[in-house]
Amino acid sequence: MDSDADYEALRQRAVQSLSEHLEGMCVGAVTVDRNGRIAWMDEKYKALLGVAEDPRGRPIEELIPNSMLRHVIETGQPMPIDLMDFGDRSFVVIRLPLLGADGSTIGAIGYVLFDRAEYLRPVVSKYQRLQEELSRAQAELAQERRAKYSFSQFIGTSEAVREIKRLGRRAAQMDSTVLLLGETGTGKELLAQAIHAASPRASRPFVGVNVAAIPETLLEAEFFGVAPGAYTGADRRHREGKFQLANGGTLFLDEIGDMSLPLQAKLLRVLQEREIEPLGSNKVMRVDVRIIAATSRDLHALVRDKQFRADLYYRLNVVPITVPPLRERPEDIESIADRILEQLAIQQGTPPRELLESAVDVLREYDWPGNVRELYNTLERVMALTDAPILTAQHIRGVLPGGQGARPAGLPLQAGARPLSEVLHDAERSAIAAALEATGGVKARAAKLLGISRASLYERMVSLGLGANG
Repeated sequence: MDSDADYEALRQRAVQSLSEHLEGMCVGAVTVDRNGRIAWMDEKYKALLGVAEDPRGRPIEELIPNSMLRHVIETGQPMPIDLMDFGDRSFVVIRLPLLGADGSTIGAIGYVLFDRAEYLRPVVSKYQRLQEELSRAQAELAQERRAKYSFSQFIGTSEAVREIKRLGRRAAQMDSTVLLLGETGTGKELLAQAIHAASPRASRPFVGVNVAAIPETLLEAEFFGVAPGAYTGADRRHREGKFQLANGGTLFLDEIGDMSLPLQAKLLRVLQEREIEPLGSNKVMRVDVRIIAATSRDLHALVRDKQFRADLYYRLNVVPITVPPLRERPEDIESIADRILEQLAIQQGTPPRELLESAVDVLREYDWPGNVRELYNTLERVMALTDAPILTAQHIRGVLPGGQGARPAGLPLQAGARPLSEVLHDAERSAIAAALEATGGVKARAAKLLGISRASLYERMVSLGLGANG
């Protein structure tokens, strides 16, 4: 087995070999002592500088006015690569400290890699290209995090809608927490984005989180991020949470009423202290986030039943805005339906459809338990079942629960009979609605009652127009 002396000899030889290789690759090299006086300069450097006499013992600045070797001696820190001006020329240089046996700095050595800065142009160009790509990617990500809706897209002319917009615009100019209340599908997220877009934070990110759609065990990591190697299988890189992604902007917490009590306590601390602690980390990080929360549940009742923290409720309920259900503002249904039909026509590349007044009357008569989201789903189904440019009352009744719709040609049904798909649709919808009512709107319990996973419940709710978001 080799001795320590053999290893030390090998290390010294490696250092010497590295120095020899650098000297051979460079166009000049110089060494100075601890006082910044030249101890040695190779012939290539002398020729490069036009020095004929022996420079040893002279201060380095006499020959090279812009030398930074004295700074390297004073700090003991290397300067791996730099540009040094010499007259009208620029040298690409490396500066390294020389250490004594006790580790103290006894001098410095400088290498001239290139005698023209142009040699770095390919490297600099590649760096600039990478920086431009990074900036472009960051800009695209920032654009994705921008609010997509404004108050003009919250359709309606009713007094209720005018009041919502008035309160929303007022809230936008404040930085207080906003609590949006209302049934699922009423447009709470649209309103949240509109508030953000009209606020001083509009240029910063808008980040939305559906509390009910994320498993409880993952919510803390989703909110606060994960430190490298926080748990087995965790990414070795830091993973940012939603609070960090929304820093400087707005964080929208949808279905806040479904949040567990332990996480409520942690959220309360963030709202009070304006700081987070990533999962698996001891480092506290400051955050500047404006919170907009939303729920379709009765938070006051949850507080009374000890299912929601009273102190968090008071923190969230600073600027409450209640979004009324669609059935309470029937005068808005026609304008909302027209906008939906326009959007669907653009998406599907088809001519825009029109609604007869009788069709609008049918829409107004229905109570819309799924609100605007159910109206969207209904009109999309109508467009899928008929090519008629003008939609009639019969077309609308055909896709509403209990109605008889247009049937494919050649497939007449007996009076009172309905397509099996409609029967199954209505039965599934009724079962889910009953389960939600029986569990007070707690989706995890409703899913268990129905014998399906919570993820499947959300998929079915969206498919049926009941909606899983506010």
